[in-house]
Amino acid sequence: MTDPDQKERLAQLEAKIEAAKLAQAPKPRVDEHYSAANLAWRMVIELVAGLGIGFGIGYGLDLLLGTIPIFLVLFTMLGLAAGIKTMLRSAKEIQEDQLAEQAERDERD
Repeated sequence: MTDPDQKERLAQLEAKIEAAKLAQAPKPRVDEHYSAANLAWRMVIELVAGLGIGFGIGYGLDLLLGTIPIFLVLFTMLGLAAGIKTMLRSAKEIQEDQLAEQAERDERD
């Protein structure tokens, strides 16, 4: 065999190997994107956690200071506000991710 013939065969072999590697490459994971149910549960848990923490702090202060349940009501409302704020922040984050994915898809098309 001649030297150019060997180089040509080597290039063809490398192309076949590269094609085989691409065919065997792992597919992107589908579970990286959250489903709507997962996102809804995340938001519910954030709201309940805010309420629970506020309730716990308020109850503890009322118990510690021996007051009427004013701190319980106050901190429960603050916990509700914090939970809602966290939910809104999560929703905004999810919306920004979806818009970025949509823009990326539009660029490819």
